[in-house]
Amino acid sequence: MKTFKAAAPYWAAGVGSELIFLSVFWLYRTPWEPVLYAAGLSTLLWGVVLSVQAVRERRASRERRLVAKNLRFALDGLPEPRTREGAELTELLLSLRDELNGTVAEAEREQAVALSYYSLWVHQIKTPIAVMRLRLGQADSEEHRALSTELFRVERYANMALSFARLNAPTLDMVIRRVPLDDVIRAAARTYAVFFVRKGLAFRFEGTQETALTDEKWLGFILEQLLSNAVKYTQRGSVTVRVENGVLSVADTGCGIAPEDLPRVCERGYTGLNGRTTARSTGLGLWLCRTAADRLGHRLYLESTLGEGTVAYLDLRSREIAAE
Repeated sequence: MKTFKAAAPYWAAGVGSELIFLSVFWLYRTPWEPVLYAAGLSTLLWGVVLSVQAVRERRASRERRLVAKNLRFALDGLPEPRTREGAELTELLLSLRDELNGTVAEAEREQAVALSYYSLWVHQIKTPIAVMRLRLGQADSEEHRALSTELFRVERYANMALSFARLNAPTLDMVIRRVPLDDVIRAAARTYAVFFVRKGLAFRFEGTQETALTDEKWLGFILEQLLSNAVKYTQRGSVTVRVENGVLSVADTGCGIAPEDLPRVCERGYTGLNGRTTARSTGLGLWLCRTAADRLGHRLYLESTLGEGTVAYLDLRSREIAAE
């Protein structure tokens, strides 16, 4: 349709020329047979030229749409311009591409600097945290245990900040291989063992022989965050981890998630009813989990009943990243 509209002026000019041609010959009383014969040949030639031009324009349009899908890198593949206007437009697009590449490169450099700062900050803050944990461990009292808990949270928040920076980096540090899930689950459970004990929650995991093609560090991060949420929002009962046919689940008997919040709990910054009630939620934990899962080629989704508990599922079966 766009090609026809673009060629409409040429068709109008051709028809107008033919009408002038016929009118002049009619006024001079020229015999109609040679006139109509010449007009027919002219019309046929004009139609062939415009048809060829339309086919070329359609092909060029298709090439431009293909280039538009990868505008940043593929502008060199634009069709050769046939007019002065086309050449100027191509030159403008190439200039915009170069400017865009420069802007993106500068943003990536700034992001790399920010990631370096976050990494340095987290590693430096771990030293005073380790010293404080050592000092607190020398005495056993309710106050010391409470301070140790808060210190643990400080360390987890620092690690979360580093994970946030890494997930937004241009490249994500991953080592994809077959990982025994039993080892990852037990390591994450040991991290939060003290919280299970202090809240009197039962932790249930029967062990598994299954493996998954994933990155062990990032899978551990996701699982630790899911366990953290389960402990945070469960006051009594248990937390159960299962692995069945490549799907890892973390189920708790906590307060559950409101139906209107469930579709949005993995959005960045969304805290929902539970977050507003406890005033302790950042709205980043589940977003980080889903983002990391997406980068790994996994699928994270939740099911919940308000007042009864929540089950977080991590489908480890489908992937698009090749093993290293």
